[in-house]
Amino acid sequence: MKKFIVDEKVFEKLPEYCLGIVVAKGIDNHSFNNRIEQMLDKQIRKFADAYQSVNIRELPNIKAYRDAFSVLGINPNKYMCSIEALAKRVQKNVQLPHINSIVDIGNAFSLKYHLPMGAHDIDKMESDIEIRFSTAQDYFLGLGENQAVAMPEGELVYISRHTVKTRRWIWRQSEDGKITEETNNVFFPIDGFENLNYEQILKARDELADFLRQEFDCDVLTGYANREANVFCY
Repeated sequence: MKKFIVDEKVFEKLPEYCLGIVVAKGIDNHSFNNRIEQMLDKQIRKFADAYQSVNIRELPNIKAYRDAFSVLGINPNKYMCSIEALAKRVQKNVQLPHINSIVDIGNAFSLKYHLPMGAHDIDKMESDIEIRFSTAQDYFLGLGENQAVAMPEGELVYISRHTVKTRRWIWRQSEDGKITEETNNVFFPIDGFENLNYEQILKARDELADFLRQEFDCDVLTGYANREANVFCY
């Protein structure tokens, strides 16, 4: 059994931080799924129509992540959180590529709920997955890159042992953590704040879990992490 752990020091910086958790095992991600493609396309159109002329960074959820980046010492203008980058891309182009079913599902739910939703291949994890501040022993291999780089100390990351899975908290995922057609077992974290979007997180978590069960007939486990319950076993 593996664990998901949020280091207690994270809550010293972000006391209201919380996460919805979905773990799905036994997904067949090989073939494209018309229903999932249509679901993503629908959410793209809905988001683009609703927020065509809106300043994305002022949407309540996105502003909260930008503010949290600032608290963490991350420049939100230089390093946009994943949901802001996704939203701006949709607002500008009104389209996203269909990567594979798991990635498409994450993008669709992120757009629907204005939440960052990660997806990590469990079988590529060296050990437990954690959210903690990086050390000099940690390293990161960026998407599409061939050479890993040493991490600076004190950056908030998703990490398994010393392999960083996502840099700058919810900014950029690693090459070794990406979802491929061979991915079968997935850890989905949904990051947020108890004083802002707690109900959205739980609703997105439960809807995602139900969708995965129905679509893939896979084993699904849900959880929740916050300051009082910072360890989740799966």
